[in-house]
Amino acid sequence: MPGNRITDLQVIKYKELRGKLAQEAAAAKTGISVSSARRIERRVALPSQREPRSWRTRVDPLGEVWDGEVVPLLEAAPALMAVTVLEELQRPHPGRFGDSVLRTLQRRVRAWRAQSGEEREIFFAQEHPPGRLGLSDFTVADELGISIAGVAFPHRLYQFSFAHSGWRHARVVRGGESFQGLTSGLQEALWMAGGVPEEHRTDSLSAAFNNLAEQEELTRRYQELCRHYAMRASRNNPGESHENGAIESRQGSLKRTLEQTLLLRGSREFADLASYEQFLAQTVRRLNARCERAWEVERARLRPLPERRTVDFEEIDARVSKFGVFSAKSALYSVPSRLAGHRLKVRLYSVHLEAWLGGVKVFECERLYGTPSNRHPKRIDWRHMLPSLKRKPGAFARWVLREAMFPRSEYARAWQRMRERLEERAACRLMVDLLDLAEQANAVAELAEVLADLHKCDTLPDIEALRSRFAPRPTRMPSVQVVLPAAAVYDELLELA
Repeated sequence: MPGNRITDLQVIKYKELRGKLAQEAAAAKTGISVSSARRIERRVALPSQREPRSWRTRVDPLGEVWDGEVVPLLEAAPALMAVTVLEELQRPHPGRFGDSVLRTLQRRVRAWRAQSGEEREIFFAQEHPPGRLGLSDFTVADELGISIAGVAFPHRLYQFSFAHSGWRHARVVRGGESFQGLTSGLQEALWMAGGVPEEHRTDSLSAAFNNLAEQEELTRRYQELCRHYAMRASRNNPGESHENGAIESRQGSLKRTLEQTLLLRGSREFADLASYEQFLAQTVRRLNARCERAWEVERARLRPLPERRTVDFEEIDARVSKFGVFSAKSALYSVPSRLAGHRLKVRLYSVHLEAWLGGVKVFECERLYGTPSNRHPKRIDWRHMLPSLKRKPGAFARWVLREAMFPRSEYARAWQRMRERLEERAACRLMVDLLDLAEQANAVAELAEVLADLHKCDTLPDIEALRSRFAPRPTRMPSVQVVLPAAAVYDELLELA
């Protein structure tokens, strides 16, 4: 074929066929042209035995400037690209070096680097015996386009994998890479696997912390975690992801498999977080089925688990203010008013938080994470605030946390309409009465539907009519008449016995 060099094997094969076939047929079967076949018949030596060509077929366009100008540029800055060198040549030599010289220059620069350039980094493939190495890593999964209940769900995936077999475990992580996410995911993976590897490797998680004290605290807690499971802790160097290559490649395969499964599913919408986590777990199980034979070998080599898990939360102190809220990791949470003024021990897990007072858990809720658009999220439960609002309904009008406490959007729209049409005092009283009705009747969703209908009709709610509508209906008890038999009946039974 044009542009391909003829090999020794082609020459030998052509000469074998030439004794049996015509020149054109032998050349066609060998994959060479007829003109090449004629040259082969005129020569005795094989292509590999010929002396290298010492002449040029055309004039070298870079011959006069290569040694004097191009090589000194490459020696001073070996990373220079050929297009940059060409532009540098065109400035002192206008009109002499056109853009058509670029391809020739690229070949010459590449050949120079191979002969005289800097040493390049060599990667060393590693052998991973069964049970020796487990790896952890986080990866951003926003490109999957997952949405929960109609809302986009930005998140990361934590993945643990054994280097030998490829067995893996993955879980959803919110709020970025954190020690809680690592601890929870790692312990889940080890207890699902039923054993512990000799070494556990992560990337440089401390690079995510700007404060030196936080880096030291993270290192200490990570060492304690690995010591609890009798694993040797190791990390790859910052920016050297290839040192963690066994898990990096599996991050790619996990996201590709999730993407393909979502395409087959036909939707990226999930009803709740639990449904998405179940979908992720099913996908991981299918991936683990592919390495079942290697996993059986590796599982037999794992070290035994300790008697119990270690803590997978971060504990901080938080004081409940007189406003009935406390702050934890830039997020604001409301608590029952009876806890105002108390100092709580708050345990921050990757998904939820718990508040403890004197060894008793007094509060629990979902953990909030800041986003670029909302760096200080708020979770204000209107039920916590309702008893105080019933005593002071006028405070609702200019309450700074008002917008965060509405149980549903229908209540917020109803407040806007009431504030526009009623006097402030009456609007506040009506809004607090609506919230109280939703609490007493346990009808948050049903009352929201009524408010939505009233909004369409451009009508304000009538609290007395709503109270009658949602008031508990008295239960009718059936009328039961009990007829007692005469005592003589029992005497007859005794005589029969």
